[in-house]
Amino acid sequence: MSTIDAATRAHLFNAGSVERYRDVLARGVDRVARRVGEVDRPGTGVTPDALAPLVGGIDLDRPLNDTDAALDELHDVWLRDAVWFHHPRYLAHLNCPVVIPALLGEAVLSAVNASLDTWDQSAGATLMERRLIEWTAGRIGLGATADGVFTSGGTQSNLQAMLLAREETYRRVIGGATVRPARPEVLSRLRIITSAAGHFSVQKAAKLLGLAADAVLTVPTDAGRRMRTDELARTIDRCRRDGQVVMAVVATAGTTDFGTIDPLPEIADICTAAGVWLHVDAAYGCGLLVSPTRRRLLDGIERAASVTVDYHKSFFQPVSSSALLVRDGRTLRHATWHADYLNPARAAEQGIPNQVDKSIQTTRRFDACKLWLTLRIMGPDAIGALFDQVVDLAADAWHHLDADPRFEVAAPSQLSTVVFRYVPPGAAPNLVDEANLHAREALAASGAGLVAGTKVDGAHWLKLTLLNPETTVDDVTGVLDLLADHAAWYARTAATLSPVG
Repeated sequence: MSTIDAATRAHLFNAGSVERYRDVLARGVDRVARRVGEVDRPGTGVTPDALAPLVGGIDLDRPLNDTDAALDELHDVWLRDAVWFHHPRYLAHLNCPVVIPALLGEAVLSAVNASLDTWDQSAGATLMERRLIEWTAGRIGLGATADGVFTSGGTQSNLQAMLLAREETYRRVIGGATVRPARPEVLSRLRIITSAAGHFSVQKAAKLLGLAADAVLTVPTDAGRRMRTDELARTIDRCRRDGQVVMAVVATAGTTDFGTIDPLPEIADICTAAGVWLHVDAAYGCGLLVSPTRRRLLDGIERAASVTVDYHKSFFQPVSSSALLVRDGRTLRHATWHADYLNPARAAEQGIPNQVDKSIQTTRRFDACKLWLTLRIMGPDAIGALFDQVVDLAADAWHHLDADPRFEVAAPSQLSTVVFRYVPPGAAPNLVDEANLHAREALAASGAGLVAGTKVDGAHWLKLTLLNPETTVDDVTGVLDLLADHAAWYARTAATLSPVG
């Protein structure tokens, strides 16, 4: 029998190593705290070519055998050049700064290492997740039969929602058929309808679920970048005439680029009349569930068959912290598979609660712990006030950009994004594109600020995603001035270098 030396045993977390645990984690927390205290910009502009040799040169087969040395190395390969979402000039993607109660939850759940698949691996954690699902479903207004499960993120939630919609639609199609059609034939006819501003995960879900290559139909948006309900109704009618079956309509409550919310009540009316599953992707807009002033923007979401929420976008939680909610909890059975070693049918018959019957994951972290401690320490009103702050800031930023002759802005956001671009006077469209691409890259290389980019009607635009309540209008205008300087320099240089003729 092999033996383990005392030094190796000391790394195991147990009753005999609690003092080492306290010491080691304190050192790590101190390093992060010191680094955060030093940060004066959201990034360093480091390039992959600069870091790759350093990371690639580390021999993972030869341990350092020293905590401080390992932390020094971690600083060199990551912390020194990390992207800091808490910095007020990080304005790029849907990454939020996190609240301290959630960080406490992260530390606790990682140490206990519960797995949220079965009761005998999680005990009270199972009930806590279920209580948070019940609380969220109540905020949405899904009713007494609602249920759900925590997920890794919006992409997984949307995938599972489409799985449930596919199975419910298949069941309905074969139930009404005089001769039972073959499953592949039914699946080839299924269609999902979403808007042109919807999330790409809908297309990815259709591919993973074995639907036809053209299964996802996109309808245009109006001037406010919201789904056009007249086009939605026409698309459903056209599908029926062509012998296709609409298995789901995906509405968006907070588009990634524009922060717009589709007209949920009207879409719900159309889906109800057509007998179609309505899924609302509220990964971004779920922060409105706790907003003290803007909850009305989600009116109609209570009529959805399923809803995606990402607490790690607008509840200020660390990744990952998300959930899928369904109006009829029975539909979650489509994700159930009984394994004799884990969740045999007899366990369910005995009333032993588990979450694996509802999830497409098996082993799963107790991410609900972070939200639980956040609600118990801060409360939902405080989270809502933080989200309101960034939505207010986005409105101010949009008005500032709209009044600035250097820039052009897209539709106003209902949430906290602002899409815009620098427009050199008299410049050709290709030069406008190139100037904005250069400005974004030059800003990132400097580390002084970070913004996102996207395409609008085929042209390159820039995007502010505001999720930090500590960001001010001065931070925003400072970044805009830097972008304008970089873009103007590029435009001048390009004009100088272009041939005359």
